[in-house]
Amino acid sequence: MVFFILFTVFTVSACSSTTTTTADTNNPTTTSLPPLRVGMDLRYPPFETLNLDSEPEGISVDIALAFGEFLGREVEIVNTNFASLIPSLNSGEIDIIIASMSITEEREQSVDFSDPYFFFKIISLVNKDFADENNITEDSTVEDLLAINNAVYSGIASQVSATIPESYGKEVIISTNLGTAVESVVQGTADILLMSANPVVDGNRANPNTTIVVWDSFVSSPIGMAVQQGNTELLNQANAFIATFSQTGGLYEVLADKWDAEIIEGLGRYGLEFFITE
Repeated sequence: MVFFILFTVFTVSACSSTTTTTADTNNPTTTSLPPLRVGMDLRYPPFETLNLDSEPEGISVDIALAFGEFLGREVEIVNTNFASLIPSLNSGEIDIIIASMSITEEREQSVDFSDPYFFFKIISLVNKDFADENNITEDSTVEDLLAINNAVYSGIASQVSATIPESYGKEVIISTNLGTAVESVVQGTADILLMSANPVVDGNRANPNTTIVVWDSFVSSPIGMAVQQGNTELLNQANAFIATFSQTGGLYEVLADKWDAEIIEGLGRYGLEFFITE
């Protein structure tokens, strides 16, 4: 039996909570800034996950902690099902989403997004026999794939694996889940599957003799933090924080030092720079 917990709150801190005192010397008052409640779904390593002690861990967790330090506020990680993140934000249960969330027009109708700080790429798992017949290698381009007129794509209904090739007028065999979509490429029923990097690489690793990875991206989805619409103070703070990432000794360098080895192990070719560059 599987139980789904909608919210689990973890208090993690890189600094003590901050107090502020008013400038009115006749009537000074001191206030304590509340913890910054950060929503994310802790099921997606290495970005959002739990360690062996069931504590939040991952690249997004480190970003949240660094943001708390930037603001001088304690951080609470609120473990929330991804589909419930925006409703939780707009109901006031969390203050900000830092959860590898793509910036889309549909979501922008409900929340305000920060500047992008990562880019998640949609790449291709290709049947090896099909690749050999059409001179496709891991360094081939999207244009090379699209130029093959008789290519058959494997896709999952309403997901990018189906909608992207359909937008180019390509034939798509619809599967019910990722496993069957990958298997159709492995068996040669379909030739190409478009997905984000980790499932594509996992599919190739499980089937190295029958598939290859083509790394050129069909789509590069910008990833941003989300706040309630109209919360310009927190949005401006988030953008000011993100602007420091690429500075010498900034968060990109810190994250790369900590996570590159795990990302390279997962992707087999690239480290954090794969998600930094568009």
